[in-house]
Amino acid sequence: MRMFLLALNPTDSVTEGFLPAAARLGVDMTVLTDQPDAHRLAYPETEVLECDVRDLRSVVTRISTLGRPDAVFTNSDHLQTQAALAADYFGLPGKDWRVALRTKNKAEMRRSLASAGADTVWSAEVTDTTDVAALDVPYPCVVKPREGVASEDVVLVEGAEDLVARCAEILSRRPGSALVVEEYLPGELYTLETLGDGHVRHVLGGFHTVLSPPPYFIEERLTFVPAHPAPVVTQVLAQLDALGVGFGACHTEFVVHEGRARIIEVNYRAIGDQCDLLLAHLLEIPLFEHILRTHLGEPLPADLGARRDGVARLDYPCAESAGTLTAAPAAAERTVDGVRLTYRPLREIGERHQVYRTNRDFLGVVRATGTDQEAVDRAVAGFLAGQRWEIQP
Repeated sequence: MRMFLLALNPTDSVTEGFLPAAARLGVDMTVLTDQPDAHRLAYPETEVLECDVRDLRSVVTRISTLGRPDAVFTNSDHLQTQAALAADYFGLPGKDWRVALRTKNKAEMRRSLASAGADTVWSAEVTDTTDVAALDVPYPCVVKPREGVASEDVVLVEGAEDLVARCAEILSRRPGSALVVEEYLPGELYTLETLGDGHVRHVLGGFHTVLSPPPYFIEERLTFVPAHPAPVVTQVLAQLDALGVGFGACHTEFVVHEGRARIIEVNYRAIGDQCDLLLAHLLEIPLFEHILRTHLGEPLPADLGARRDGVARLDYPCAESAGTLTAAPAAAERTVDGVRLTYRPLREIGERHQVYRTNRDFLGVVRATGTDQEAVDRAVAGFLAGQRWEIQP
């Protein structure tokens, strides 16, 4: 069997998750990417071919010259529609390209939920600061790129003058882009992780997310939630059904306020930032293999046999100032009081960065799993207290 994986930059999900899973399944994986050198460096034993993966015509042409594929897959936010269309072109299992588009496009997602009667959120699209003056905006509101990821350029706005300034600032960095201005949805932030084959859908659990102080929305900590309250899950799944989501992995972010669950965004892929690696370990299931199998046309089992007594937490030390990283802890693995803790650096010493107010500010990631939440929390706090990250201007 031969699978083509579309990718932009290398990610831990692909390097540590999907490529090893493909090897275990006996699948020959070919990576198509517009950054071939970076991928060849990350995994030199995998076939990597250059391709303009954002362009469907280039993807179809590149695959066609190599013979009929058995599957086309991507875990990239930016390439879900292209992968879905390519799979459809070759008559292969995959996501509905319409669903991939409407979940990626945050304005279209809001319109789709509203037209289906699933949820209505005040929102508007902005392509120029002159568009802002005509809007009757409910404050506070949130400004975000229409097709953005990782909380990049997502900001809370308190008034009209601030809104114009923020939109101008973001558009200056993203010329030609569209922004979404929408009402702020209060509540605690959570995620729901699902896996489906178009007929069977499994809820894997989710996370409770701790964010940085406003006006930005940087994810600083995620704590595993084995099972959200049933009414909350029912509400979120109903909104996903309204969007048509049901094939492969999906990572949904939502808030809960006074018992009402409302979607913030839908990422029609597996959760990233090493949370997917943690999930596979915590639940003791071949998560990445299951995801690939759905794209090969195989049904999911009725019961995944997931372990349900595990607890977990991830913390992301963040850079608070621009500059060069001059000191940082090395990768580490340890077990403390029954807690398995893993630390992975995300920046190399000597790298220079600006402050982005997104997950690009992450210096590393701490993953900890066990069966007692207090023990997990102590292990993570103890580890972080003993480390130092130094950044020189």
